[in-house]
Amino acid sequence: MDSSDQKLHIAMFPWLAFGHMIPYLELAKLIAQKGHQISFISTPRNIERLPQLPPNLSSSLITFVKLPLPRVDDDFPEDVEATTDVSQNKVMKLKKVYDALQQPLTHFLESSNPDWLLFDFAAYWAPTTARNLGIPCAFFSIFIGACLAFIGPTSPEISPDDRKNPEDYTVQPKWVPFPSNVAFHLFEVHRVYLDSITGDESNVSDVYRFMEGMKGCDVIAIRGCMEFDLKWLRLLQDIHRKPILPVGQLPTTNYEENDRWGSMREWLDRQPKASVVYVAFGSEAMPSQEEITTIALGLELSELPFIWVLRTNVVMLPEGFEKRIGGRGLVCRSWAPQLKILGHNSVGVFLSHSGWSSVVEALTFGRALVLLTMSNDQGLNARFLEEMKIGYCIPRDEEDGSFTSDSVAESLKLVIEMEEGKIYRDKAKELKPLFGDRKKQDMYVHNFLEYLKAHARNASKKV
Repeated sequence: MDSSDQKLHIAMFPWLAFGHMIPYLELAKLIAQKGHQISFISTPRNIERLPQLPPNLSSSLITFVKLPLPRVDDDFPEDVEATTDVSQNKVMKLKKVYDALQQPLTHFLESSNPDWLLFDFAAYWAPTTARNLGIPCAFFSIFIGACLAFIGPTSPEISPDDRKNPEDYTVQPKWVPFPSNVAFHLFEVHRVYLDSITGDESNVSDVYRFMEGMKGCDVIAIRGCMEFDLKWLRLLQDIHRKPILPVGQLPTTNYEENDRWGSMREWLDRQPKASVVYVAFGSEAMPSQEEITTIALGLELSELPFIWVLRTNVVMLPEGFEKRIGGRGLVCRSWAPQLKILGHNSVGVFLSHSGWSSVVEALTFGRALVLLTMSNDQGLNARFLEEMKIGYCIPRDEEDGSFTSDSVAESLKLVIEMEEGKIYRDKAKELKPLFGDRKKQDMYVHNFLEYLKAHARNASKKV
């Protein structure tokens, strides 16, 4: 069989967060469009909440495999299946429940016999499971190269990570050979320290999960492209001594309609070009009540038109806020058509948490970024974007992460209209052709698949 005719069966097993499941699904759609079979594995409720598949993609090529979460903790609510369903302090417990999927996953892999398994950082046990079944596996990282490199090396030829204190994570790691500001601020370390860095008596840390997954996998696939983060991808090759395969930036595609778009578009049509601030912080880690209040007062002070997606009813806006801003701003308490909003030419700036899917969506449309990190890898993303003059970080207190409404207003005005912020506006426009290039994205998926074909289970018998 010619390799161009070889069709693969690829199992994909993302972590239980929509910031992970959506990029996995985007890659699944791109692979399935080339005629390969995908088994997309998650829990029943998560699969029901995923976006619809595109009309031109046969559902027979993407099979959704529902593995119910085992009940390993009587105190854990039965309807919790994703990080968006729990507070930040319960995510560690969700990871422990996720680990109990190892046996159901093993049974599925035994019965379905895929050519490859693509697994996420949390499933640190997946390489052992795959190896025992003779299935090659790839750690597919939705984290960018700079973040993955910051976590640490696995090659025995590289001096191991000896960071012990929170302050150690606020400086450039010793295995990064070029000057870089990619490190956490101290308040960002404290927000992730127990869960991500040290773990506790009942659970391993995220760093341990990453390191074991990268040690055990056959190849590391990563969201990224050589034109954008070449030096970091090369560094990953050096510190892990195994193939590093970029799969492109995986810009989001959405086929669902939203009833609110009509009224939003009419409002946006009335605003001057590149004048509107779009504000959204994802669905995983929400700002606190104090932060919401400060952001609101900052938007008010800026006197700029804005759309703010505030997907929670738990927090309150300042008294009289919506009345005072009148028609200058829209507050959306439900899901909003983010791609359509960012694609409108009246939007000038995206105030974001620096989650990478949001960054990709902004740069796909050439929108400048103002950044306010919340948790997880966002601090590292923000330093990377800041270093490249792609995003401007709102000034904050290094110890506790607090910020002022004045700094919110000043940061937005700087990036959207001042000469000092022109570099951010120009850089976003410069990157638009790269992030929006579907042909280049297709090339990365093609190259990735060629590697998977060449190294698939029983590849010699198929070719």
